[in-house]
Amino acid sequence: MSYLVLARKYRPKTFLEMVGQEHVVRALSNALTQQRLHHAYLFTGTRGVGKTTVSRILAKSLNCQGPDGQGGITATPCGVCQACRDIDGGRFIDYTELDAASNRGVDEVQSLLEQAVYKPVQGRFKVFMIDEVHMLTGHAFNAMLKTLEEPPEYLKFVLATTDPQKVPVTVLSRCLQFNLRPMAPETMEEHLVQVLRAEGVEANPQALRLLARAARGSMRDALSLTDQAIAFGGGKLEEAAVRQMLGSVDRTHVFRLIEALAQGDGKTVVEISEALRIHGLNAASALEEMSAILQRMAVIQAVPSAADQHDPEAADIARLAGLMPADETQLLYSMCLHGRAELGLAPDEYSALTMVLLRLLAFHAPRPGPAAGPAEKKTLSEAAGASAPRPAHSGALPKPAVAEPRRNPASASPVVAAANRPPGRVLPVVEQRTDAGTQRAMARAVTNGAPAGEVVGVPVHVQAESLREPLSTAGRLVPTEEGDFWQATVAELVAREAIGALVRELALQSQLVARDQGHWMLRVERESLNQPASRERLRSALQGAGHTVNLSVEVGVVTDSPARRQAAEQAEKQRAAEEIIQGDPFVQAMMRDFGAKIVPGSIKPVSTN
Repeated sequence: MSYLVLARKYRPKTFLEMVGQEHVVRALSNALTQQRLHHAYLFTGTRGVGKTTVSRILAKSLNCQGPDGQGGITATPCGVCQACRDIDGGRFIDYTELDAASNRGVDEVQSLLEQAVYKPVQGRFKVFMIDEVHMLTGHAFNAMLKTLEEPPEYLKFVLATTDPQKVPVTVLSRCLQFNLRPMAPETMEEHLVQVLRAEGVEANPQALRLLARAARGSMRDALSLTDQAIAFGGGKLEEAAVRQMLGSVDRTHVFRLIEALAQGDGKTVVEISEALRIHGLNAASALEEMSAILQRMAVIQAVPSAADQHDPEAADIARLAGLMPADETQLLYSMCLHGRAELGLAPDEYSALTMVLLRLLAFHAPRPGPAAGPAEKKTLSEAAGASAPRPAHSGALPKPAVAEPRRNPASASPVVAAANRPPGRVLPVVEQRTDAGTQRAMARAVTNGAPAGEVVGVPVHVQAESLREPLSTAGRLVPTEEGDFWQATVAELVAREAIGALVRELALQSQLVARDQGHWMLRVERESLNQPASRERLRSALQGAGHTVNLSVEVGVVTDSPARRQAAEQAEKQRAAEEIIQGDPFVQAMMRDFGAKIVPGSIKPVSTN
């Protein structure tokens, strides 16, 4: 006798033997028990989840005669009567299966429907099963619509498809639809244990876990891979043999890769990538395994109690979750998913894999060592090249910087000159006041008995901010005094069309954090905006507007920029418009009396310009 493959040998014969589709089994069993039978059923789902199997079991349930020949419609067909045995053997004359993938024309459908006028010969019902029904042509669908809507009482239609989106709505509306879900790896693993126990085959649990994951929700694929693994392993299933057969990556390589990425160890990352190439392991499988591990790490980082204590890999995953911040885990997961799509674009999938891993390493956020102190805020003096120590930030505005009298005021800004003052010396400050339209400078010695008048300086407008804003201010507008001035200045430049393209974007996205008479400091969040050419063109535009200053640009958190102010103004207009519409008595009456709903995004503020 020829060998029967596991997928056919262990095909379920009753609803009780169905695995992973309890929602469909329960609905059909109750309908059969209560005799509430529909005339057309549509089963949808991916390959190998049981669509054809459910159709055959349903046909047996409708035509089962019972062991004594006196049975009726039942949810538990006997399997021993003539009708049950003939349907299992594929020779029941009143059960017809049509493969629409190869018989998709109107002639084939009309030939099938011609049999509908004849009553059943052996059974209680005629059952027409059309597999891959979405492959039928438009004319074929139209030919069966009338019969599908009002078939004879002895005729039942069963349709199956892997792509219900291609089935016309006129057909969907005439059928009772059931969606068969992809099966969980744990469900398939339990079923494989039962099958292999019945076959007397030794199996390693890790090998079964690999087969269940490789099947991707399809029980038929799981059984077919098991058949292949038994032949590959010489009658038994071992993890190493199954990994070699599938070309999957050993999880130890994945654990080492993620640990190296967490530690920023580029040498180990490249070595592991080369080892994968030498062993001929699949590059896509490596990224897939990394994605699976990173997903479990993210779950543990969000919900530590969600760790499966019975999983032998749980301890390693929990250890890796502690080595990497949650945001970095999310970033690596996203990059692994997108990296799989790039493998086919590269000339060599292993070079593409190496580039994806190096990209993950490039986005790794370095952490300061134990001796490293907190990063200090970049100031105007530091931007000018000064390395003088800076007092600790206390939350108050910093003291104004001053310039030494011997330095030419036109050759350097007062801030730069202040940065070059001798250590240990405190310079007096010059305050500028306006009295009746005239300015007078009043020097005041602050310490060390420095004689008044020795130093001439001007006050500096500095906005006290940190590069690391608190969470309460990040991502929203925090108006500042300098922001009012900068918005008006940028609005003037834009109105005069003095700036455009990248220069306009730099001005709109930047925040004015400090300024004195000859030097302004801007801050942007994106390094790509901080280009020398853009800075020079912005400086020239400001000079044309009457602001002869030098510009410095730093990268940091921006809380007050012209772009943010415009966005906040637009959001306020949108909120006001929505309140007007939602508060309108007519709109409220329509929503109350007729269940009307406002389409999201349909409300737009009207410009008054």
